[in-house]
Amino acid sequence: MTFPMMTRRGALIAGGAMLLAGSAGALTVSRQAGDRKFVLVILRGALDGLAAVAPYGDSYYRAVRGGLALPSAGDVGGVLPLADGFGLHPNLAFLHEQWKGGELTILPACASPYRERSHFDAQDVLETGAAEVFGASDGWLGRALTALPPELKRDAVAISGSLPLVLRGSASATSWAPSLGPSASDDTLSRLMDLYAGDALLGPALASAIATNSIASASGLEGMEGKGRRGGPGAYKGLADAAARLLSAEGGPAAAVLSFDGWDTHANQGAANGQLALRLAGLDTALRALRRGLGAHWAKTVVAVVTEFGRTVAENGTGGTDHGTGSAAFLLGGAVSGGKFGGDWPGLAPRALFQGRDLAPANDLRSVFMTVLQDHWGLERDTLGRTVFPDAGGVRAFSGLVHT
Repeated sequence: MTFPMMTRRGALIAGGAMLLAGSAGALTVSRQAGDRKFVLVILRGALDGLAAVAPYGDSYYRAVRGGLALPSAGDVGGVLPLADGFGLHPNLAFLHEQWKGGELTILPACASPYRERSHFDAQDVLETGAAEVFGASDGWLGRALTALPPELKRDAVAISGSLPLVLRGSASATSWAPSLGPSASDDTLSRLMDLYAGDALLGPALASAIATNSIASASGLEGMEGKGRRGGPGAYKGLADAAARLLSAEGGPAAAVLSFDGWDTHANQGAANGQLALRLAGLDTALRALRRGLGAHWAKTVVAVVTEFGRTVAENGTGGTDHGTGSAAFLLGGAVSGGKFGGDWPGLAPRALFQGRDLAPANDLRSVFMTVLQDHWGLERDTLGRTVFPDAGGVRAFSGLVHT
């Protein structure tokens, strides 16, 4: 098959009729009859869940949090009230709107099965879905995509410099990230297209990569300087915009994975203001942009926001928090049955803390993922327990998190 020379403007037009597929980055026409989207947002570095979702009504809250405790609802810099003595950080205004609109469910004490405190090992367990470190070499989302019947084959994209572990395997998935170097000229792209026009593998891969970049780069990240394109809370919105453009393109993928870095707050964490508050504001802005960019697709979308583990309940000696265990997870989207909490709340009493220092992991993140995959994508529970999360046979299911 011969490909004509293609400018980036032409690639943008062509890209609207194509779908990401294949680990080589190819785009192909979608065979997916449905249009239910799933977005996984991983907050890398360990989110302090008690800062994002403050249990300000817990009688132990202010004593154990010290200078990290947020003011009560109605006070200056106070939490945005939810229910049952919980409130969102004041910089999470969009999430609060979603809660009030019935499109946000919060799981306030979540964790993977991992119980140590290494970022790398915790992210391995989070992404493989296994019960232990190096328990699998591929990812649970990749296995879920593969487990779907052929007529419901789904493709995925990661907004990342490389394919994250959660998507690795035999699933049809690719990745995109803004370039840190100067963009290639239209003439260079045309010459490359001409060079590989007769190559059955590289020709389609190059054409689809150009088309993918044309769609995603309209997020504005290509115009940012240096590391600002990928790092820090200021980049979160651009990454979310890119994901929304790819997901909402005609025949676009059904799943996307976003990674937001910078959540390791060992020092000078802050409360209503400070470095963590800036990251939460960046996250909130990104999620708002994701909803806006998805448009009508939002009604059939589930977004899961998770982290590898939580942080210590008490403030450390440098005004921050150390690596912990339980954290908060969020499910939002038009397909979410929201305005409520999911799972159990262990409380902050000294006897309730994990190892006397951390929020106890009362809810297994695998339960959250399994429920979404079952109720949103229709995967059978037996398949989930046998193939997608083979070590999760005894993990109890949630119910009522997603509109079926």
